[in-house]
Amino acid sequence: MNRVNKLKTWTIGYTFVLPALLYMLLLVGYPIIDNVRLGFQNVDMSNFIQSDHQFVGFQNYIDLFKDGTILRTLFNTVVYTVLCIALQFVIGISLALFFNQKFALASRLRGLVMISWLIPATITAMVFKYMFALDGGIINNALMSLHLINAPIGWLVQPELAMLSLVIANTWIGIPFNMILLTTGLTTIPKDIYESASIDGANAIQRFFRLTLPLLRPAILSLLVLGFIYTFKVFELVVIMTKGGPVNSTEMMSTFAYKMSFDQFQFSQGAAVANIMFIVLLIVGFWYFRVVHKEEVS
Repeated sequence: MNRVNKLKTWTIGYTFVLPALLYMLLLVGYPIIDNVRLGFQNVDMSNFIQSDHQFVGFQNYIDLFKDGTILRTLFNTVVYTVLCIALQFVIGISLALFFNQKFALASRLRGLVMISWLIPATITAMVFKYMFALDGGIINNALMSLHLINAPIGWLVQPELAMLSLVIANTWIGIPFNMILLTTGLTTIPKDIYESASIDGANAIQRFFRLTLPLLRPAILSLLVLGFIYTFKVFELVVIMTKGGPVNSTEMMSTFAYKMSFDQFQFSQGAAVANIMFIVLLIVGFWYFRVVHKEEVS
């Protein structure tokens, strides 16, 4: 009878899991596998409708690295991701510590901060594009009214400033996500620990670096990995605000893959760029699971 109950439980469990499993296999697993296949073939606009495509091995990847643009886009994506994650984390943990204090408007202000995360990325990109506009942009008008600059700055037409503009826009989106996860982590830390540390003479800075950060390590690790994945595959902000320019200074892996596939119709090379992105994110994912497994074992 016990074996029958176990079989019944197993059947019910897998029955509930089956729809999600089929969804992942059809809409996630199959596109990934087919994209890997496409990266090893020669598929462009001239032979797209043909059923039999030439197998070229790693030639698409070799051509990408010979051209050099893939290295520039990879560098841009890494720099953009690191800057965004660093700013989001610093501001996010500052807000988390602030809202963790008990005062009258804490919950309402915390909910207000969440608005930037709830707004669709396309809307945010359009808003920041007009804010950083050369003529009539809010940023230039504000800086000129404060007499910090004498003439409007071309935020989106200068390479370094264009990247900075994207980082600021994405940071504004990601701050609430960091704040909420870190606030949740702070609520799990017992207050008695801080009281004991205060009695022992630890000041606020010592309590933060020796208690708060170590106890928040699991939440911080998850936050950084998720932030890396979400930020590394940025698309909407770049397409709307800079279109990868000027002179490829803000070209990211995702936008480069899109342009190769749907602007230049080099479908195989576009797939190869996407596969490189997938490998990078897969490595980050495996590293995260390895670290988490070591912590659980220890």
